[in-house]
Amino acid sequence: MELLAPGGTDILLRDLVQEHTGMFFDTDKNDLLLDKLSPLVIERGFDSFLDYYYLLKYDDKAEEEWRQVMDALSVQETFFWREMDQIRALVDVLVPEWAERRNGKPLRIWSSACATGEEPLTIAIALSEAGWFERIPIEIIATDASGTALQKAREGRFRDRAFRNLPLALRNRYFDRDGNVWRIRPEILSRVRWDLANLVSRNEISEFAESPFIFCRNVFIYFSNDMIRRVVKTFADHIRKPAYLFVGVSESLLKISNDFELTTVGNAFVYKLTNGTNSTQAGVSAATMKARE
Repeated sequence: MELLAPGGTDILLRDLVQEHTGMFFDTDKNDLLLDKLSPLVIERGFDSFLDYYYLLKYDDKAEEEWRQVMDALSVQETFFWREMDQIRALVDVLVPEWAERRNGKPLRIWSSACATGEEPLTIAIALSEAGWFERIPIEIIATDASGTALQKAREGRFRDRAFRNLPLALRNRYFDRDGNVWRIRPEILSRVRWDLANLVSRNEISEFAESPFIFCRNVFIYFSNDMIRRVVKTFADHIRKPAYLFVGVSESLLKISNDFELTTVGNAFVYKLTNGTNSTQAGVSAATMKARE
């Protein structure tokens, strides 16, 4: 079935998708957006994207439909032990510092776009290896805007591709073979609390952002600068000190937000709440970041 996209409809739909999901599709990627949404349009019995635009914008069932859009657009390509310098910095440097001055409350770590769960489970494994679960109370919260991705994360079943970076000894220690997949052991899976949250919704994420350590990695590459600024502002307004934000190695907040400044912790680049100082004063350029990768 060939769907119609009346003139300008692709732009209207693109802007609406960005407003609700944060994901921005450049003009040369509009066809990709339409391809991802086509199955939903056909399933609803529409013969044009304009009809679908009206459903998303005005229909009483729009909120339910947006959940389907989130699933259709979500990027679920991730793996264990990814960008480990940052997680080692957390486990080896920042957690010990936090433990020295803790006030009796549990340490909270938030993986804000967890996809199918490999990132928060990696954090849990690293903390377990370092013995931190036996020493201090720790809460790991993992959220995503895709309900389908979260369901996969909760099941804790992963195929071989997810282990391309994980040392074999750790896979054997924390996973059990289950047919053609690997199932993570319950004692690690239970360390993570899973929840549904859309990063562009301040109301949905403000509670989770009250964490001293926020991971938001490999998400902003899909967002416009304005949307990144908006999300980071929510982080900054709610994050608890010592207040560190982890983004992907290919992502940068320089010239986008002054709320966090780039700094080094161990062998990793991370962002620290500035208390109003200009992040460009951190003295680390995007080129320097690339050289350190």
